[in-house]
Amino acid sequence: MATINTNMAANIASNSMTRNERSMSATMERLSTGLRINSAKDDAAGLAISSKMTSQIRGLNQAVRNANDAISMIQVAEGAMKEVTNMYQRMRELAIQAISDSNTASDRTALNDEYKQLSYEIQRIGENTQWNGTNILDGDQTSTTFQVGANASQTIAVNFGDLSAGTTASTVIAAESSSADTDATTTITLSGDVSVGDQLSFKIDKLDANGNAQYFSYAIDTQDKADDINTTTQDIASGVLGSTYTATSGTATVTATTTARQITVTIPHTDGSTGDGITASISDVVVTRGDHKDTAKSDILTSTSANSALSTLSTAIENVNSTRAGLGASMSRLEYASDNLQNVAQNTSSARSRVLDADYAAETTELARTQIIQQAATAMLAQANQSQQAVLSLLR
Repeated sequence: MATINTNMAANIASNSMTRNERSMSATMERLSTGLRINSAKDDAAGLAISSKMTSQIRGLNQAVRNANDAISMIQVAEGAMKEVTNMYQRMRELAIQAISDSNTASDRTALNDEYKQLSYEIQRIGENTQWNGTNILDGDQTSTTFQVGANASQTIAVNFGDLSAGTTASTVIAAESSSADTDATTTITLSGDVSVGDQLSFKIDKLDANGNAQYFSYAIDTQDKADDINTTTQDIASGVLGSTYTATSGTATVTATTTARQITVTIPHTDGSTGDGITASISDVVVTRGDHKDTAKSDILTSTSANSALSTLSTAIENVNSTRAGLGASMSRLEYASDNLQNVAQNTSSARSRVLDADYAAETTELARTQIIQQAATAMLAQANQSQQAVLSLLR
């Protein structure tokens, strides 16, 4: 049937061109972006899958960086611990030397000077070793977690140990006359606050007729005690310092009271007779915590104290070695974790590529096909439009 109003051949050619142009545009978009899925209409399920894979890949890559940062942080701590071990070994060597009676009192004093300086340096390292502005050896990092996965709760915990921490202290000596029945008193002034876990230690000289010295310690084991020292006026103990000394006759216990970072220590005389007043001085005042706290209150001024220091140092060395071993094991674990994360990220990227990325071989073939069809459809549309001219011959 010859018609003019409806040209079916032209309609068919036009519709074919529209569908082919849509396919060609999609192919050109994939070739220009490199992605098979550029919008949800391309592949809704594939888009959801690739998006979740992207989250995993980016999370895994960040976890690798976290693991490497953790390794660097542990290396800083372990390096500091190494030097602490070296200093403990030197202190032990000095203690062994001081035990021998071939040394005079002045020799032991010289040995003790180096011993105490090394002790102070160990405490300083514990208080000041930092990573990214955070102290890592003062006991606040005993349960540190590192995120080493793309999802929540995928962590590794590391114990950086508790080497040392504390605040400085100074003393104001108030010695009593030895000719009266009076107590000896002195005030320890702390330059900073104490906290739970700290230990206040000091040495009292001339406790008996032979001039023997004795260390006293006070452990801050509850927040109430810390608050007492830091902020209130309160009796922290009667005998809580836990040691006694031998005076001219009998024994007496050191007592202490506190007023806002000041601790007054009273050393009572022992009996009611005339002339037994105490003349005493306090030295080696230190506030510390952790593995170093017992070593901090030791000295090697006598053969006896040097013998005692050996046992304390052996324990300190063992504790530091144990912490270093834990840090070393954690570094090894984190290195393996980092390698595994990189492998998982690599394989996940490969899987995402198969879902998301365009296959250029297939897409260029499709582009060539659609371009040829587009040219052929255009030619056929022209022919269909021309065929209507044949109706005119019927009107002549």
